[in-house]
Amino acid sequence: MPNVNYINHLNAVLDQFSKDDRLNPTHISMYMALFNYWNFLHFPETFHVNREEIMKLSKIGSKATYHRVIKALGYYNYIVYMPSKNPFKGSKVKLFNFGTTLKQDKVQYNSINSTTIKQALVSKNKHIKTLKNNINEGQTSIPNSEKEVIKFFKNNDATTHEAQKFYNHYMATGWKFPNHTKIENWKALAKKWILKSQDFKTHENSPQQSQNRDNLNTTDYLHTNRNKNYNQPL
Repeated sequence: MPNVNYINHLNAVLDQFSKDDRLNPTHISMYMALFNYWNFLHFPETFHVNREEIMKLSKIGSKATYHRVIKALGYYNYIVYMPSKNPFKGSKVKLFNFGTTLKQDKVQYNSINSTTIKQALVSKNKHIKTLKNNINEGQTSIPNSEKEVIKFFKNNDATTHEAQKFYNHYMATGWKFPNHTKIENWKALAKKWILKSQDFKTHENSPQQSQNRDNLNTTDYLHTNRNKNYNQPL
């Protein structure tokens, strides 16, 4: 059982978070959930993780996001993730002690049983490829931020205003369709939104619509050529 100083560890890992541009709030939320679980178990060398419990603690609602983020934390060397093929045993996790020196961390990492490492890590190239596929798959579900949506809209010749409308609309729905099913590919949905907005603008700017607006603006509804007998009851 490692000797973990709660305060020193948190100070050190939060400092590392601030320097790591690869992380987003979901990564940090996941790590804090794992750390809380680790603390609850009195800091064992490794421990089994309950996916439902970690998702609840980290406020992650998607299984795909859960797997993508926990694998990313392993790839970024914040944890060692040891997935299990046995659903009854569950996956295991090892957290490094950030309250110690980097040298001590490396000693801890190298001291893990070789069998455990084989379970946790596949070949380097395959690991990187799998991680990239998972990240790309996760990114299609919901965007990480409004900036990501704006950038996508600009790359597709759409305005920032349309991007903000799209983002705010689906943020309000919890990234779900009207039938409450989760959106699985926000980029495809965004392209559909962009096409509809462009079609609407084309329709609005058509000669027929312009003529209709001109007629509406020039028509004087206060004057009429019809003769009406106002003595007749309504």
